[in-house]
Amino acid sequence: MTVVALHDEAGRLLREDLLAAALPVHRQLRPNLPDEPAAYRAMMARVFAGGARMFVALDDADQVQGVALWRVYENTYQGRRLYLDDLVTGEAHRSQGVGKALLAACEAEAARQGCGYFSLDSGTWRTDAHRFYFREGFTIQSFHFVRPLG
Repeated sequence: MTVVALHDEAGRLLREDLLAAALPVHRQLRPNLPDEPAAYRAMMARVFAGGARMFVALDDADQVQGVALWRVYENTYQGRRLYLDDLVTGEAHRSQGVGKALLAACEAEAARQGCGYFSLDSGTWRTDAHRFYFREGFTIQSFHFVRPLG
């Protein structure tokens, strides 16, 4: 397995082919994502314009096995941090080290960019994911509150 960055240092998308190939895996976590490739590409262009970046895990045949969507930013309570928006391993590849490899790539990127923290949110119903994050050394440090608008 290989983890590949889809962006260069300036944030330019390098591998549009891999972005398209990531869609079916990404939708396993986020079924609300567009299922039409052009709409997904347009949505992700907006997400990337907001600072997000993507890693994909590939098997030996260059098939996408997992996706990590992340961003680096600074806030007042943690300073500079890498925030993981989405981490998903394709259903057929779970418990094979894909998620661990994507987390390692994110952690290396966080270190490279001088981040003091690596953080994420995970839905309260995702207990399998929580077990994984605990095994990987994450702890629960806050509640995340949401109120829909409109």
